[in-house]
Amino acid sequence: MNLATQTDLIEELDRLTKRLLEIDSQLDSNLPTTLWISDLHGEGDRFKSILRGRFGMLYQTCKEALPRTFSEPKLQYLVRIIRKQIFFEEPGLRMDRQDVLLCLVDVLKYKLNNVEQDLDRILHPNYRLYVRRMLGGRSVPDPVFEERSIADRFIYHLCGVIREVLLDRIMVLGDIWDRGAQPDKIIRILASKSYQPMVRLVYGNHDILWMGAAAGNQSLVAEAMRITCRYDHFELLKRIDFDITKLADFAQRTYPVESCTGTFKAKTDLGLAMEKALCVIQLKLEDKLLASHPEWDMEGRRSIRLLAKLLAQGEAGELNDHFFPTLDLTDPARLTAEEAEVIEDLTRQFTKNDKLKRLLEFFFVKGNTYYLHHNLLNIHALVPSTQAGDFESFLGHQGKGLLDWIDHSIKRAGAAYLRDQNPESADQDLFFYLWCGPKSPFFGKSAMKTFERYFLTDKDTHKEPSLYWKANLETDAFKAKLLLEFEAKRVIFGHTPVDVTKGKKMASDDGVAINVDGGFAAAYYNRGHALVHTPHMLYGIILPTPEEMKQANLHSESVPLKVEVIDEFDRPMRIRDTSLAQTLLAERAKLLSRVRSLRPEI
Repeated sequence: MNLATQTDLIEELDRLTKRLLEIDSQLDSNLPTTLWISDLHGEGDRFKSILRGRFGMLYQTCKEALPRTFSEPKLQYLVRIIRKQIFFEEPGLRMDRQDVLLCLVDVLKYKLNNVEQDLDRILHPNYRLYVRRMLGGRSVPDPVFEERSIADRFIYHLCGVIREVLLDRIMVLGDIWDRGAQPDKIIRILASKSYQPMVRLVYGNHDILWMGAAAGNQSLVAEAMRITCRYDHFELLKRIDFDITKLADFAQRTYPVESCTGTFKAKTDLGLAMEKALCVIQLKLEDKLLASHPEWDMEGRRSIRLLAKLLAQGEAGELNDHFFPTLDLTDPARLTAEEAEVIEDLTRQFTKNDKLKRLLEFFFVKGNTYYLHHNLLNIHALVPSTQAGDFESFLGHQGKGLLDWIDHSIKRAGAAYLRDQNPESADQDLFFYLWCGPKSPFFGKSAMKTFERYFLTDKDTHKEPSLYWKANLETDAFKAKLLLEFEAKRVIFGHTPVDVTKGKKMASDDGVAINVDGGFAAAYYNRGHALVHTPHMLYGIILPTPEEMKQANLHSESVPLKVEVIDEFDRPMRIRDTSLAQTLLAERAKLLSRVRSLRPEI
């Protein structure tokens, strides 16, 4: 063997060895601490505030890291020190700076059992060597413990590092957009350098709405803008550079405030006029879209025709609003010239707006219809199913295959949009069905009753009956079928709020199905959930209301959190306990075989 060949083999052996050791380290690494949150609905300030407190994970991390003999008062004391990043004495507790430092090192050492953490990135260069020595159980110079000012600086930096590494993953299960005024703030936080590497995103139906509008679906353009006006979010439109002059001028001339007698929600006169104008445009555009897709089986949702029929027949008692000057009773789906001009202007803005594109790029690049995370199936709402407990079929696809097919369509449309190209019409139209179709994995109801809720007096017509997901999840047979289909052990989802004030639980009795709807919007109780998975425990967090957060801040107290324990583990869960281990072990076997084959040649 010549020297060059031997050198190549040695270099290959080194590469193989490096990867082999990385795999072994990963297999023996603790399961990453993961936070699930869903349905943030534009509540940026509330999300930022709760995220800053890491959803109560600091206490749980300290409890898991320190010996069980560590008393509760000392545990609470240490948590307060880490939160404030400063040493202070607590009456009745005998813990000096050295005691605190050693406890902080134990907490950090526990967190670093996850090999994904890059300690060099977060340790201050001036303290890096000595922190690493303490983590390794080696001696450090006496002033670290004995000089008050030096010890305080070490405490400060260790507290900061612990807060930095508390969380390894953030699973966002959709619905960042709509209702609240700050979806852009949430997206910028999640897409920032600090958080983006740890974020995994699943689309929600409200995200799909905005993605579809940006992809050029005009019905969704009208609907996304209508919902924005319904909540008077003009500052949001201003921040993302939308010019609503043409819409506002048309709406105010066409729909004076006194004529808006339907069930509109906007608080301002401008919002009210635009909400009604956009509602009428939306219903017209929906009719045309549904007419071109009979395979969707949504003929009954061509609501503009029902409105025209009621007006033509003089059925005044069924309607709460009779002023529709742009409606041609003989051709109800026809847009007037001004309506067409308004929707073309808005469509151009949705498809060409650079600020919106930077926000939606996060979804098109980072998002998925579902995400498998260590044996856990993550979805926004549901996997469509029938009353009999089978997977529902849509256009020849069902179960995992349906979600994969939808994902490919969204990705194609997103790639075209991000390249400033027009998506394929089939992909563009599909966004509408995903937003409100009965077999959509993001919706899960028989129909979206926008027309009925706005204009019909009979409240029984307003109801949007849910389909079969919830009932099916109560059967062992469907849960087993679902988990087998996705090779998962649990399913985690949001979309449908759970009112914990009435004693309802996040998880099913067996812990297999877990609802983590964040309940961030005021319309959804203002009290929702988050979910946390540590190596020792899986538990739900009942989030505080805005009022509880305000009171805690006034009294400089931690925000009250209630916990629902879903599962506890006899020993820390490691990566080798998850489905990822199968892939890693297969790769390890191939590497080891190659390493052994190189022995005689070197």
